[in-house]
Parts: sequence; C-alpha cells; structure tokens
Amino acid sequence: MTLQQITIEIPEKVLLAEKTDVESFGREILILAAVKLFEIGRLSSGRASELAGMSRIEFLLNLNRYKVFPFAAELDDLENLHA
Repeated sequence: MTLQQITIEIPEKVLLAEKTDVESFGREILILAAVKLFEIGRLSSGRASELAGMSRIEFLLNLNRYKVFPFAAELDDLENLHA
C-alpha cells in the first residue's frame, strides 16, 4: 500500500490547550477524520479503519467513543424501504 503524506499546521496554543504532544494530536486528528468521513458516508468502515490505522473491528468498536452509530447507513436504508 502506497502512503501519501499531508502536512497541517497546528498552533502551539492548541497543543497546550489539549495537553498533548504533536504525535498524539496528529494520531487523534487522523482518527477523528476517519470517523467523520465514515459518519457522513464518504468512506466505508474498511477504508476509514485504514485511515485511522486500526483494524475494521477495532474501528467499529471505537465509534461509540465518538457518539457515532456504526450501522446508521443500514438503518436509514431499512427506514426508507418502509416509508
């Protein structure tokens, strides 16, 4: 798998406010991006888990931490069938 690198600038005050270091904050940003892209349907759970750097099962189990229901899209599809 080929990886691409993206650089973002984080103000020092943000790191201080979060009481974290740059590596930990960068890891959290990747996970948050993966969760949000999954939540809005832009990435499948498999692709989102790759972005987050974890297994698909681990990713799905961690969604609760971010208040995201892992099967929201499937639930929407079922609700639309009965509408």
